[in-house]
Amino acid sequence: MTFARAIIRDAVAGVTFAEKPEDLAIIREPECAAAIWRRQPDHGFQSWLDTLAPDQLPNGRIVLRPEAVPDAITQLCEIARTPHGTERALLIEDVADLAHLFADLMQARYLRLRLQAVKTNACRKFHIDAITARLICTYRGTGTQYGKSRNGNDPAQVFTAPTGSPVLLRGTLWPQEPNCGLLHRSPPIEDKGETRLVLVLDPVFDLEDAT
Repeated sequence: MTFARAIIRDAVAGVTFAEKPEDLAIIREPECAAAIWRRQPDHGFQSWLDTLAPDQLPNGRIVLRPEAVPDAITQLCEIARTPHGTERALLIEDVADLAHLFADLMQARYLRLRLQAVKTNACRKFHIDAITARLICTYRGTGTQYGKSRNGNDPAQVFTAPTGSPVLLRGTLWPQEPNCGLLHRSPPIEDKGETRLVLVLDPVFDLEDAT
């Protein structure tokens, strides 16, 4: 997928902004609770995706090997009748690229993949996921929100990841490192008439734990 060069900014509350996809490996550093690959979606692709009817957005959840992702996303597009063309091919390619990138970073043989059209306030409470790590990319709509918690309270200042920018977040099962209090949530959109398209990837190290 074609993206312009990312803009690097200062880290906030343990968040590091990556310039290139391989820079997401910074998540392994002790003080990094999240890494965001800031990138700007191609204008033509974003316009195409934003104007699709909600029922044309691919939806599905599956556990699979990274190399099976292109066929799986193609099938989800067929089921949703997502229009054929260059933009659909770019979406499939980008999901597959992120799956391979994340699987390599996590050294995971399998992934739990969720591609979902979201219209409600799903996961609107600030939290940390009970997993090792998670990759989230909002292809359409408002991106994942995050901030630093003090004394277990909701963040006083909330930041929003840019649309199209993959966010790599540590979970509670990550090997122990200093806790900077970083929390995240899905943005509240229920009253805004917005439909988001969100990709979520989790590592699966043992298929017996995949259910």
